[in-house]
Amino acid sequence: MAMVRILMSLATIAILFGSTMAANHTVGAPKGRWDESTDLTTWAASETFLVGDSLIFVYSPNHDVLEVRKGDYDSCQTTNAISTNGGGMTIISLSSTGKRYFICGTGGHCASGMKLEVNTLATAPVVPPPVSPPVKSPVSAPSPKVAPKISPVSAPSPKNAPKISPVSASSPKSLAPTPKNAPKSSPAASSPETPSLSPSSSDFVPTSSPSSSPSVPSSADKISVIASSTVGFGLVTMMLFFM
Repeated sequence: MAMVRILMSLATIAILFGSTMAANHTVGAPKGRWDESTDLTTWAASETFLVGDSLIFVYSPNHDVLEVRKGDYDSCQTTNAISTNGGGMTIISLSSTGKRYFICGTGGHCASGMKLEVNTLATAPVVPPPVSPPVKSPVSAPSPKVAPKISPVSAPSPKNAPKISPVSASSPKSLAPTPKNAPKSSPAASSPETPSLSPSSSDFVPTSSPSSSPSVPSSADKISVIASSTVGFGLVTMMLFFM
């Protein structure tokens, strides 16, 4: 355990005094290290490896670090390793671009997930800053007070519509004068041979009004009256004589 603490201290010192242009990546840090309990795949996906960086493996004595090829990495084959490293701490320099593969040579550890794939890049990818979309103010419909009043184009109402008298043929009733409007024929205009004396006739007009003065009796009428009176007087005298 004391040896592991010393190696961890050395790794920390190497990180602090590393080159300013290069980065040192402690495998599995900060929550883990080179062992079976650390999710090394997730850790590698969260890191960016560039040319000139270094990998620092810190592990216990029962582990080691083998660099292998792609086929041996997939099958956890340890017999054809490119390099074998032990001692509790291993530093690998990433001097070229491309992928490199590392496994633990202890039996069954690679199959348990103690394997690491590293993709080294020439330069760090430029990640543009997130651009927030412009805030668009919601377009609200104008309120009834502000909205312009647009009167719909409609047909004119009967009150406002221009009065156009239709040109139609005049009916017989409109041409013939009604009894009320018909001119009344005067008695003077009628023929003297056929006077209209019927009181029920609507065209009869009395020749004299009730307010006219009575006519003066003629001399013939006076004589007839005197004669009638004389005869009557004689008859009365004879009746008195025979009584």
